[in-house]
Amino acid sequence: MSPQSPAVLTELADSIAIIRFNRPAERNPLSRATLLELKTILAEVLANDAVKAIIFTGSADVFLSGANIRELSQLDSESALAFAKLGQDIFQTIVDAKQITISAINGYCMGGGLDLALACDIRVASGAAVFSHPGARLGIITGWGGTQRLPRIIGKAAALEMILTARRVDSREALSLGLVTMVTEDALQEAVTIARSSLERFISSESARFPSGNPQSYGQ
Repeated sequence: MSPQSPAVLTELADSIAIIRFNRPAERNPLSRATLLELKTILAEVLANDAVKAIIFTGSADVFLSGANIRELSQLDSESALAFAKLGQDIFQTIVDAKQITISAINGYCMGGGLDLALACDIRVASGAAVFSHPGARLGIITGWGGTQRLPRIIGKAAALEMILTARRVDSREALSLGLVTMVTEDALQEAVTIARSSLERFISSESARFPSGNPQSYGQ
């Protein structure tokens, strides 16, 4: 039996790093193992001075489906807290990155996957993208900062309705809410175009980036 390919792939094109989640058959869950892979890759990318923009995307028709519910159900309170903090720290690293960060949302973007997208400076969606925070249906709530970042981006009332109903939001509604910057046929290609266009204007400044203004949020 051949070894399984990495859950997180990375590609460097010019000064743009593309981080791709690579478990589409499993709906790209953010398991602890995947988070640790992402943490390692992100540290390498952030330490590379040649990288000026980072794009996150998924494979096939899935961006990210969030935490692995089966894995969550087996955690005790101490390990659940550690798992929440792991995700919080990684997503805050994305918020604090000096590089421009863009999520190219190619399909399903659920729970913790939405939390990751919210941590980015810019969100670009394909027409097939679908968004949801489904935790309310399961009696759980995200622990990765989404309850703080979502209302800052789309407003408190819209965020509260989206979280409490756990309903799905299609790409057109996401655009009208301000959840995404644009809807396009090819989210990744558009994200690359945005990154290149931005870097042409700001490449002369080492500190140039689009600050998201999202403070660290551990439920505060």
